[in-house]
Amino acid sequence: MITAMAQLGERCSLRIIKSRNSGFYLDAGDLGEILLPGTEYTPELHVGVDVSVFLYLDSSDRPIATRKIPLAMPGEIALLTCTAANDMGAFFDWGLPKELLVPYREQAKPMIPGRHYVVKVMIDEKSGRFVGSQRIARHLISAAARYQDGDRVQALLWGKTDLGYKAVVEGKYNGLFFANQVFQKLEYGQTVTAYVLETRSDGKLTLGLTQVGRKKITPMAQQFLEKLKETGELPLTDDSTPAAIQKHLGMSKKSFKQVVGQLYKQKKIALEPTRIVWIDD
Repeated sequence: MITAMAQLGERCSLRIIKSRNSGFYLDAGDLGEILLPGTEYTPELHVGVDVSVFLYLDSSDRPIATRKIPLAMPGEIALLTCTAANDMGAFFDWGLPKELLVPYREQAKPMIPGRHYVVKVMIDEKSGRFVGSQRIARHLISAAARYQDGDRVQALLWGKTDLGYKAVVEGKYNGLFFANQVFQKLEYGQTVTAYVLETRSDGKLTLGLTQVGRKKITPMAQQFLEKLKETGELPLTDDSTPAAIQKHLGMSKKSFKQVVGQLYKQKKIALEPTRIVWIDD
């Protein structure tokens, strides 16, 4: 989002008021004149032109402008790459010349250069500097009254427990995929399309990888039929194990029963003691 007001940590549209060897100076209102380095020069830039920039602090903690867009804006959570580590903490590439520091106090465990971590970008209240945090849970907020069951969302996986996979929903809400409802491989840092199954009383979201209810049955029924048409039959019945159903169809037993019920009523399949048979129209 681009705003007209000049604030650190945001994108805004500012006017060029001076041109110097070091670059262009922008009118940033209460923040004064802010440098856009000459390394970001393009032919259309000159005095009097408005330019869209992101404002942050340089290595001397002075406000500076860039036309680059951070990989994650302050307040957002994203998968970033650790580039270095020292006595201050770990440093991350977030798309700007000055790297993002994750202090030791904000690390859940020591961070290793070259690896990817789910990090929240934020502004330190005391110093005003941009920092990152790996302590994701403390930064997630309640999703109460935000979603309806069945709503589609984007979920970033950031942890695993005995219950299932922890996820950041739309960059700020707390979500969980229960392990017994996940029938595909999920990995740390992966972003997936998910569906809200339930908003719990504590504001946390129960998530699924497929739509629920009637919305789910139609596309899954089509998937079922396509698989069935390959051989004309499937060695599955109502008593088949979840593992056998997952092997042949890649779906849960609950979904399997819903699909079979729908297709049987539509007279597209026949149910036999040891198999399901496709009825050719």
